[in-house]
Amino acid sequence: MNSEIISEGVFISIVGMSVVFSALIILATVFFYIPKIMQFVTKQRLKKEGKPVLANLNIDVTVEENAVIGAALYMYFNEIHDDESHEITIKKIMKTYSPWSSKIYSMNSLQKTN
Repeated sequence: MNSEIISEGVFISIVGMSVVFSALIILATVFFYIPKIMQFVTKQRLKKEGKPVLANLNIDVTVEENAVIGAALYMYFNEIHDDESHEITIKKIMKTYSPWSSKIYSMNSLQKTN
């Protein structure tokens, strides 16, 4: 019985790890080919519009350009919201008594017998 549980656990672990690694491989492949697909689509669109297509169309974005775009988006979305002081305040609010929140009613009465 115990060896069956262990063998099922090992099988589930192997299947789980293979699913995760195959998903990572698929995602890495997709992310690798996205720029090439974008470049191909852009070239086809330019040919269709009759515009000159450069032999080496470069759509690569540098790290610095990505950092600037990210900073601009961060600043834009933070300025949309109201200005906040970023202070956490905790106020104790006195609530009126309610029997619904009383813990004593949820207790079972235990009688001690000798």
